[in-house]
Amino acid sequence: MTRLALLGPANSIHLQRWAQALVSRGHDLLILSQNPCERNLLPTNAEVRWLPHSGNAGYFLNAWSVRRWLTQWQPQLLNAHYASGYGTTMALCGFQPTLLSVWGSDVFDFPKESAAKRQLLVWNLKRATAVASTSQVMARQVQKLTPARQVVAVTPFGVDLARFAPAPGRQARRPLTLGIVKTLAHKYGVDLLLRAFAELVQDKQVAAAHPALRLRIVGDGPDRAELQSLAQSLRLQQRVDFAGAVPHDEVPEALRSFDIYAAPSRLDSESFGVAVIEASACGLPVVVSDAGGLPEVVLDGRTGLVVPRDDVPALCKALRRLVLDAGLRRRLGQAGRAHVEATYEWSHCVDVMEQAYDAVLAGQP
Repeated sequence: MTRLALLGPANSIHLQRWAQALVSRGHDLLILSQNPCERNLLPTNAEVRWLPHSGNAGYFLNAWSVRRWLTQWQPQLLNAHYASGYGTTMALCGFQPTLLSVWGSDVFDFPKESAAKRQLLVWNLKRATAVASTSQVMARQVQKLTPARQVVAVTPFGVDLARFAPAPGRQARRPLTLGIVKTLAHKYGVDLLLRAFAELVQDKQVAAAHPALRLRIVGDGPDRAELQSLAQSLRLQQRVDFAGAVPHDEVPEALRSFDIYAAPSRLDSESFGVAVIEASACGLPVVVSDAGGLPEVVLDGRTGLVVPRDDVPALCKALRRLVLDAGLRRRLGQAGRAHVEATYEWSHCVDVMEQAYDAVLAGQP
């Protein structure tokens, strides 16, 4: 087994899941982070070191502490997560070999903010022994930033298919429910979903087939008050449920309360779409925008429907198809579950990450 160090946001469910999986595979693990979390969220057998500095300055100031811990612990490989922040710490600490895992906004948004930030990001990417991405679209973005890097490993996040599974059966007499699980921020297009839903409930065929049609929004964020005000202005108060944020272990139950999942993101940096494959694993038909990596995880017309971003009429039309066609909902939902089983099952994704580690240790690019 490999002696690994993970450098990244320990308060992220994604890093926590990688850590738990790697320890369960028998790897020795050191976790280094300036974003602490409750210790019980990380593997008991892993060593954890909280870095002394926080904020943007911490990514620079913590390099000495990271180097000291790595010198003492002597890992075979350092895997840093998030190229703009922890990638800077990784580059400054001078350890090799490294795998730099990029997440999305770090390679799409950060380099657009200023020439200096772009230069820093490119330097971080070039300093890495190898780079990994959760999606093909993000891998291509890395190669645009660093054309000399011909290989970017694709290591997608996976789904625990035992936890994310279809409900045994729809509740009798429950109204048909559209839903989303997302941070309530402009970039994720929840306002577009509200506007499409407002058009949908005015459709005569929809109203006749599903007079109690509902929309459930699970999540919290900076736009919550604005979105609630929009729902009120659209006269949707009695049909829209703002359920608030739920812990990740309650997301499967939230998804099973839906009949259709929608993700109308505006975001080029929508790197992968974990929530979408979690919805598909629960047997839900999905409607997504053509933003970022979302079209990679949804097979248009087979596991869900893909619509142009920022296009409310197209979003409404796709939702209408699913609302009015129970057979289509069932076929897309079943195919979505099968697609996740074949492509994004969690243990398979851990295998892929281990293969990326092996390639780095073998001296491959």
